[in-house]
Amino acid sequence: MTEPVLTKSKTFKALWTTLGFIALFLGAIGVVLPVLPTTPFVILAAFAFSKSSPRLRQWLLTHRIFGNMIRDWEATGAIAPRYKAMACGTMAAAFGLSLALGLSPLILGIQALCLGASAVFILTRPSQ
Repeated sequence: MTEPVLTKSKTFKALWTTLGFIALFLGAIGVVLPVLPTTPFVILAAFAFSKSSPRLRQWLLTHRIFGNMIRDWEATGAIAPRYKAMACGTMAAAFGLSLALGLSPLILGIQALCLGASAVFILTRPSQ
């Protein structure tokens, strides 16, 4: 009876680890590609690693680039003003590109709703 729980636990750890690496990869791309936000993906990676690998989570917390944003978020839910501006600017640019490409009004409406809600969330978080 304990074997399925052990197998389930290993499976979930593997899934959390995989999600953590995917999120970290996307966050790392966001460091150099301004269209992709870094912070949410790095925070997601830290969360996923907390479910699967304390060692990987600790590595992220002490990372020179990613560590501060995770610690700030976990301590106070804060997002640095620089990252708020980058996130909102990126969302505005993505929406502008969608407008320029002439996407359908339905797609633009859905995108505006999602990006607007994301911007409100980001802007209402405390700053460091």
